[in-house]
Amino acid sequence: MVLNTTIDTNYYLKVVDLLKLEADAIAKAAIRLEAQQVDKAINILHKSSGKVIVAGVGKSGLIGRKIAATLTSTGTGAFYLHPADALHGDLGIVCPNDVAVILSNSGETDELVTMLPHFKHRQIPIIAILGNLNSTLARNADVVLDASVDKEACPLNLAPTTSTTVALAIGDALAMALMQVKQLTPEDFALNHPAGRLGKRLTLRVIDLMHKESENPIILSTASWLEVITAISKGGLGAVNVVNNDGRLLGIITDGDLRRTLQKTDPTKLENLTGDAIMTKNPTTVSPYCLAYEALQLMENRPSQISVMPVVDEGICLGLIRLHDIVRSGL
Repeated sequence: MVLNTTIDTNYYLKVVDLLKLEADAIAKAAIRLEAQQVDKAINILHKSSGKVIVAGVGKSGLIGRKIAATLTSTGTGAFYLHPADALHGDLGIVCPNDVAVILSNSGETDELVTMLPHFKHRQIPIIAILGNLNSTLARNADVVLDASVDKEACPLNLAPTTSTTVALAIGDALAMALMQVKQLTPEDFALNHPAGRLGKRLTLRVIDLMHKESENPIILSTASWLEVITAISKGGLGAVNVVNNDGRLLGIITDGDLRRTLQKTDPTKLENLTGDAIMTKNPTTVSPYCLAYEALQLMENRPSQISVMPVVDEGICLGLIRLHDIVRSGL
């Protein structure tokens, strides 16, 4: 069977035209927004000591969920409140210090209009992202952000497409501006994203991944080569730290160090072979409080990569960390 691989460029052009239509709508929204209204919205959100309640119905509700998620992940506590559920008990979650962000293209959605008196009763400031500035929602909002569009991307000009894209863009812009006002740092962001790669890079530390000396034996520099083999085998990490009587690190012996030393040592002199002759002295070390990602860089960004590294705190040997453990963590 021969498949027809001919591409109808008309489809491509249609998709590109629709993308341009939505991009153009966002560009027009940026021009149409009033500076005073935007500044007022950011001030209300920034000064609020409560939550951000985001509400919308239908496709606007889906956009509202995304905006609430973006706000929450960037340091502003927010959640989506479904208007129908709100009118059947969920309004109890709304407190006087909260802020409401309401999304609607028409500004006349029954469920949203019905919620307004209850927000007013709780003295909740309302920020409306609307397509209709002459609507009931617009008249009752403290801040109105113009999200109107000339036409939808829908060929019938019916399905919410361009309008929802503009509303989402405005919501994202509010969240990012608020993030800057709050001076959120990468570390702050990472605390809300501990499972993501960025979060791990900024929060996961060596102490979280290292193998402590209680799990991996240490040896003195006077230990025989047979004791070295026993220690490495017992620890199962492919290396053992060498310390003095005070627990201060002197060196490290890896499987490779042991093999290379045995290969070049006269068999008749093995009886006198000790850890001092086998170990790599003054090895690269890392602090237990160092970020695991920085430890990874120490291991990899060097003329010859290493797969295991002693963990030291003020000269005292605490354990080992392996490249394998860092990679397995998801960094």
